[in-house]
Amino acid sequence: MLRTSKIAGFTLLLALLASVASAQEWAVKMFNNTTHDFGTVAKGSLAEYRFVIKNIYEEDAHIQSVTSSCGCTTPKITKSDLKTFESGEIVAQLNTKNFTGHKSATLTVTFDKPFHAQVQLNITAFIRSDVVTQPGIIDFGSVDQGAKSEQKLHVTYAGRDDWKLLDVKTADPWYEVEMKETARGGGRVSYDLLVRLTNDAPAGYLHDQLILVTNDAKAREIPVDLQGRVASEVTISPEKLFLGVLNPGQQVRKNLVVRGKRPFKITDIQCARCFQIEHSADAKTVHLIPVVFTAGETEGQIAQQISIKTDQSGTPAAITAFAEVVKADSPTTPTPATVPEPIVRKKTGAFEEVTP
Repeated sequence: MLRTSKIAGFTLLLALLASVASAQEWAVKMFNNTTHDFGTVAKGSLAEYRFVIKNIYEEDAHIQSVTSSCGCTTPKITKSDLKTFESGEIVAQLNTKNFTGHKSATLTVTFDKPFHAQVQLNITAFIRSDVVTQPGIIDFGSVDQGAKSEQKLHVTYAGRDDWKLLDVKTADPWYEVEMKETARGGGRVSYDLLVRLTNDAPAGYLHDQLILVTNDAKAREIPVDLQGRVASEVTISPEKLFLGVLNPGQQVRKNLVVRGKRPFKITDIQCARCFQIEHSADAKTVHLIPVVFTAGETEGQIAQQISIKTDQSGTPAAITAFAEVVKADSPTTPTPATVPEPIVRKKTGAFEEVTP
């Protein structure tokens, strides 16, 4: 009887563990991935990775906290409250100034909405003590679109006299690099790199890497992060236009503010038929554009892009406008969607998964 009781208890424990693991799956599904290997990085470099998280559920999600098992990695939440289809990031930053060698860390992300759950993100890296980059990251800051910018990077190696930088690689074509050896001898080697951002870089935030290719067979490639922002000639605010929760036939009016660094003309506006938009043909630095939306008879969430073309830029500036149409007697909570496709609901336990 005692043995039977132990077996039954063990079986119950396994069932409970399986149930707990299953209960966490809804949270894991929101992440694009849960592991990242930084590979080999230089001492003093600023190395970070962004785990993207997207709320695919009808319920609001809330990240309560994120902790790290190792001081070699510092985690940060970019957005803790996520509505339907909204995205955020868990940023993992290596502490390359105070740690060297092989390092691993587990980041535990805790959710308290819509249900309690924890997701573990795993980080690995090898931080070299013999290679130092100054500064730790190439930061272009804010650059006007169409303008050039350049930053300097100093690379120092301590070890063998025959160590070399053979090449520098980037994934995108809008970077140019000049490399010059400045010192060699006594086991120390130094290089100066001039990194240019070309004038054909697209508008938006820069999150890229410069890959230093060496003749070291054990660690041939060393990444250095690049960051910055290419500012467009024309900007629209707000970046997302929420028109509200409306009844069929109800009409709402909101304004868009379109700004330029010099006077410009709006040449065309493209949007869905449900929007009424008028604009001035005059050249101004600031255009106030009224957007009138009339809710149709079909219930549901609506998301459409409004694209504004000017005489200053070949690429139109664009924002997403969204609304929710409900019956007058249907209580609801606003849940913005960022895609115009119909929503399909699939039961996943106690709540519903929403798939665009």
